[in-house]
Amino acid sequence: MTDGFSGNAQAMSLVAFTAIATITLLLCVMTGPDRDDLDEFYTGYGSLSPLRNGLAIAGDYISAASVLGTGGVIALCGYDGIVLALSTALSLMLLMFLLAEPLRNAGRFTMGDALARRMPGRGVRMTACVVTIAALLPLMLVQLAGTGQLLAFILGFSGDSLKTACIIGLGALMISYAAIGGMKGTALIQIMKIVMLLGSGAVIAVLVLQRFDWNPGTLFDAAAAQSGVGSSFLHSGLQFAGGPEPRLDMIVSQLTVVLGGGVLPHITMRMYTASSARQVRRSMSWAVSAVVLFVLVVTVVGFGATALIGRAAIAQADPQGNTAYLLGSRAAFGPDVSTAETFLFTTVTTAIFLTLLASVAGMILACANSLAHDVFAARAREMTARREMTLARMSALAVGVPAILLATLVQHRSLQPLVTLSFCLGASAIAPALVYSLFWRRYTRTGLLCTLIGGTTAVLLLMPGTNLVSGSPTSAFPEFDINWFPFTTTGLVTIPLGFAFGWLGSMLSGRRASEEERRQYESVEGWILAGAVRRGG
Repeated sequence: MTDGFSGNAQAMSLVAFTAIATITLLLCVMTGPDRDDLDEFYTGYGSLSPLRNGLAIAGDYISAASVLGTGGVIALCGYDGIVLALSTALSLMLLMFLLAEPLRNAGRFTMGDALARRMPGRGVRMTACVVTIAALLPLMLVQLAGTGQLLAFILGFSGDSLKTACIIGLGALMISYAAIGGMKGTALIQIMKIVMLLGSGAVIAVLVLQRFDWNPGTLFDAAAAQSGVGSSFLHSGLQFAGGPEPRLDMIVSQLTVVLGGGVLPHITMRMYTASSARQVRRSMSWAVSAVVLFVLVVTVVGFGATALIGRAAIAQADPQGNTAYLLGSRAAFGPDVSTAETFLFTTVTTAIFLTLLASVAGMILACANSLAHDVFAARAREMTARREMTLARMSALAVGVPAILLATLVQHRSLQPLVTLSFCLGASAIAPALVYSLFWRRYTRTGLLCTLIGGTTAVLLLMPGTNLVSGSPTSAFPEFDINWFPFTTTGLVTIPLGFAFGWLGSMLSGRRASEEERRQYESVEGWILAGAVRRGG
């Protein structure tokens, strides 16, 4: 093994993984809905305290892709990685200040509820469901495909069949979390995950700083010296140096993260678990605080990995740097590892393992809820709560099984295009639709459909031409070169298009439709902006 993890650490990690999988499944069974009540399954009755709800939001927001991917970018690209980490925190802050309260007031269970508050109809709900699945499926594939690779790296096996078995087995476990636990069960797992992740990460960050005399400047200088690129490691542009417009590419990439990260449906569904607008504000304050702490931790550990073992060694272990967080955690202990340090490292690996489980469970739940509530329940005029909950559980299976199968097919490819695809869909389709729906009086049903369909289509058409898909040795398909759109994300074109589609569709709806939609918005404006009343629906 190139990671240098001891057999003792691997054995302890295997035991910890088995124990945490058993305990979390048992907790889901114990905390899951005990009767046929939609509010209990979809929102947990809004019974979580602001602290617990905030930790659950942060747990959903900090996925395994965030931990491993962001840590890798920091370790390999230095300054650019810090900007990426800060962009993720800024995205959640934008959600807190701009959208959190109106979303909670407008919606009930899903994003489709929020959009259909002022524009009722099956077409809006079904389109919202399709966009929800389109935005979250790529992230699910990333987490699932990374499961086999990560466990192989930690536990020391290399067989493809074992990696595939890990994906299938853990995928089944994630489906069980969503189907059995509902919102309360998955929230509990998210809370456990974020506490373990931040707690173990904070201890590792302290150990790293101790190695450099508690001086962040010394740490950064050592990382630059070990990076192989000198002072460029501490300046912008290293991550995008191969493109024709590196500075523009960087700005657009960060803008895509800022606009797209916080509006993904598995994050916005947590707004409905708060019992009041005040609870939303307090929950989001805790969530942002947790994410800011994560940014500090992953920055220190990422730079520590580069300073202690070198950028070349990190790239050799994984060209994308996805193992940098684990390598940095291991390197913080030095060459000789005590039993206590082995236990701490096991806690770090277990936190990553739980992050994988919790992230996918939350995404499966968001997709299943949307399928059951926005598609199946919307088709039937009268559907019992029992039947809708059964459909939601079956939808978890219907979403999870194809995701598992697709993950086994893409596990040997670069997964970065899938992460970027989700953020681009969030920034180009979901963000414009939510902003217009919540705040623009003249926004029409046609404009909404144009935003969702047009923004999504534009991203799907442009994404295959980016340099993440082909044209470089680290792309998903290095054997091909169809890199006709030489940027990392599609945001330069698709974000303006998403907003333009919504405006144009509304303008083309005609004055009569526009006035009708304005009156409809004014009738619910008090509910959306001030939370005057919270209706069902």
